[in-house]
Amino acid sequence: MYQVHFIKEALWDVEDILFWYEEQRKGLSYDFELCFEAGIDEIIRSPDSFQKKYKSIRIKYIARFPYGIHYMIKGDSITNIGIFHTSRTPKNWAKRL
Repeated sequence: MYQVHFIKEALWDVEDILFWYEEQRKGLSYDFELCFEAGIDEIIRSPDSFQKKYKSIRIKYIARFPYGIHYMIKGDSITNIGIFHTSRTPKNWAKRL
């Protein structure tokens, strides 16, 4: 079983996204949270299934929302480095490595 870790910036990403969606429509942040959690569960079940996008960084795109969960696998540990909008370039998140 894999252990899942989030760097602090990844947690801030989730918080920012949740606040933004809640401002757009009441309850939309809850929908995002459910899709995000489903994405994390998929990563835990099969972490090697998702494409490598940058060096050892893999991305699982979140259903219904234009975001990807960016993560690395090392041994039995999965480290989430960020949740980024699909329009952002790798330059914006590569510095988190």
